[in-house]
Amino acid sequence: MLLDELVTTSEAVAATRSRLAKVDALAGLLARLEPDEIATAVGFLVGKPRQGRVGVGWRGLSSAMGEPADAATLTIADVDAMLDRLAAASGAGSAGERTRELREITQRATAREQGYLRGMLLGEVRTGALEGVLTDAIARAADRPGDVVRRAAMLSGDLGETARVALTGSAEELGAIGLVVGRPVLPMLAATAPTAAAALEATGEASVEYKLDGARIQVHRTGDDVRVFTRNLADITHRVPEVVEVVRGLPVHDVILDGETLSLDEDGAPRPFQETMSRFGADAAREALLRPWFFDVLHADGRDLLDEPLATRRTELERIAGEHRIPGEVTSDPEVAERVSRDALAAGHEGVVVKAIGSPYAAGRRGSSWIKVKPVHTYDLVVLACEWGSGRRTGWLSNLHLGALDPAGEFGEPGGFVMVGKTFKGLTDELLRWQTERFPQIEVRRTAHAVWVEPVTVVEIAIDGVQRSSRYPGGIALRFARVKRYRDDKPAAEADTIQTLRGLLRD
Repeated sequence: MLLDELVTTSEAVAATRSRLAKVDALAGLLARLEPDEIATAVGFLVGKPRQGRVGVGWRGLSSAMGEPADAATLTIADVDAMLDRLAAASGAGSAGERTRELREITQRATAREQGYLRGMLLGEVRTGALEGVLTDAIARAADRPGDVVRRAAMLSGDLGETARVALTGSAEELGAIGLVVGRPVLPMLAATAPTAAAALEATGEASVEYKLDGARIQVHRTGDDVRVFTRNLADITHRVPEVVEVVRGLPVHDVILDGETLSLDEDGAPRPFQETMSRFGADAAREALLRPWFFDVLHADGRDLLDEPLATRRTELERIAGEHRIPGEVTSDPEVAERVSRDALAAGHEGVVVKAIGSPYAAGRRGSSWIKVKPVHTYDLVVLACEWGSGRRTGWLSNLHLGALDPAGEFGEPGGFVMVGKTFKGLTDELLRWQTERFPQIEVRRTAHAVWVEPVTVVEIAIDGVQRSSRYPGGIALRFARVKRYRDDKPAAEADTIQTLRGLLRD
């Protein structure tokens, strides 16, 4: 298929706010693809080519951009092959090699195709073809039940491969996609509530568990073979040998565990999040050791537990994880929930997560079955731009433009980000130096006063609340926002939503 067909469909999707129209357009495109183009095209549509980031930035792409072609001749396969070559380029001379590859491919692209390639390479694709919409389109094009396609995508962690099976395989093959020990699945996510009592009111009887200030991990074990994945499904087994050692000692042969890992001080209290992330992201050994804590089990010795109630999974987890199970209590009493919350805070943790005792494990979804509770309002937002500082901060990028996720497209493109405020408070000199170095590397445009960046950087922001505002498209502005930390462990797609923030408004 010509790349032009995909670009045309993407433009049509971006031009409409109707979800049904988006699904129709995408389903029509999917139905015309050759089998070996399906996974690649799906990756292009959601701005996530299978090669990942290929070392191309705004400056390099701008300097390599050739004059556009008059006619569309570039195919999806041509672009996929080019990305393979870019990803493989390394070592001395790789920058020049990338420039040559980019110039060759962009000179074969029309002006519209050049714009699409620029957006895809820089992570700016905003067609509204997000995974939820595209999943529905796959189901439509393949004439398969939507819930079956969604489950397959969640359990495989690969929407492109799910599309290929749905469109070219049998219903049995699609339905057979399930948990595989060693293949990571999307983690279950939590909503938020102001207090443990309020969360318990929403869930009913629940397991009220400590919320650790650590890094999310998913651990797979078959015999002595252990693999550890991040919440982004990246394999970091080689970085966490102490976690691997703990898991090998558990009384189980095959298992998939969900949990957190964090670094402890000499007294057994949690170290600051930055220290955990520094150790978590290191290829070399560090002095600080990581301890794993597990709060769920998805599979144990040949038995899938995803659809079992949390009560059943807790019993199995206690048998397997023992002292490595996250502390918590099952209760329907708000006073008990608040006591556990106070105990968690006193132990140096963030708060609690309240989990409905009868809930299944909803991989890849954020629902009301899990509700996190922190003592202050903190939200994970995305950096959209950064202004140059003044006075003592002259020469540094300082004031952050903050965006909340808009998954339904209520205030813009589905899956885009809605600006909700700015802040320069809480930024240490170390963070100022870091963002001044980092943000030009992901720059998409700039003015004399600010640098606009790819919306990929998640930052945890503490606020006193929100207020109504006509200044921003979401109708709200943050009150007394300040930076707590950058969240290198969290993708932008898991940022807090504009709907969650609007929920703080008083009637």
